[in-house]
Amino acid sequence: MRTDRLVAVLLLLQRRGRVTAAEVARELEVSERTARRDLDALAMAGVPVYSTQGRGGGWRLVGGARTDLSGLTAGEVRALFLVAGPASAATPTVKAALRKLVQALPEPFRAQAEATASSLVKDPQGWGSGPVGPRPPRFLDALQDAVIHGVQVRLRYVDREGAETGRTVHPLGIVAKGPSWYLVAHTEAGRRTFRIDRVSSADPTGDPVHRPEDFDLAGSWREIADEIDRRRTPLEVQAVCAPHGVSVLRMAFGGRLQVGGSAPDGRVEVVIRGHDEYMLAGELAGLVDWVEVTGPPGVRDRLAAIGGALVERYGWRAP
Repeated sequence: MRTDRLVAVLLLLQRRGRVTAAEVARELEVSERTARRDLDALAMAGVPVYSTQGRGGGWRLVGGARTDLSGLTAGEVRALFLVAGPASAATPTVKAALRKLVQALPEPFRAQAEATASSLVKDPQGWGSGPVGPRPPRFLDALQDAVIHGVQVRLRYVDREGAETGRTVHPLGIVAKGPSWYLVAHTEAGRRTFRIDRVSSADPTGDPVHRPEDFDLAGSWREIADEIDRRRTPLEVQAVCAPHGVSVLRMAFGGRLQVGGSAPDGRVEVVIRGHDEYMLAGELAGLVDWVEVTGPPGVRDRLAAIGGALVERYGWRAP
């Protein structure tokens, strides 16, 4: 909400030219103290606003009542327009307002602002876990600058086995996936994804990036994430579930669950992905009240073995 308010204050200044803390407070339905803090925060962030005292005083944007925001530096524009991109948590209304504000920028900043808005995707769901706050790695800013300015980068990269290699890549976008940050780039071998915390150096070459005309970062990441999920959970189990148990499966398996149509007996057909038969059978064993596994046979056999072991250990015995 703080980001939304700061943008709203900036747009209010753009529209009116001069505002007081009391006017901002009334407009945004906050206290005057909060309004003053927000105005101070804009100034501290480098937005060209200043305050005047006395009669007719208030807060103004440098450049007058109808400024074109030419007081913003290129870095400030990039920071501001990250709020308009898919990575932002801002409301759709704020994003739409910021996109309109792009048109008020001086021409040298406009392309960078538009590139910034589409340079970053945040996917808050960690691999196999809930949302986690990302920790930006060392070369994140340098690589995002390369995406925004459209220049190739010479990377030194350490793979999961610890081997370091060098290559020149065409940066296309940045993605935050849970606590990890990734660079999506074009290489001689095609599109590749690099974990940014494994980058040991990143040096812009100055050569322009060759960016496919139809490239869409959000859509590209969905394809990459789906492929990684398929590799992490290659086993598919077919099952039928009581209708009132589908919500239980959604909580238990999240994105690994695919819900199909109705079976002849009224139950719901589902497909559940997992890493291997042993682990998936263990997850399903506690859901027997809702789920019947129909295949593959190896998972059914393991479920039967788990059931036998449970009866042997916990089953009722005559005194």
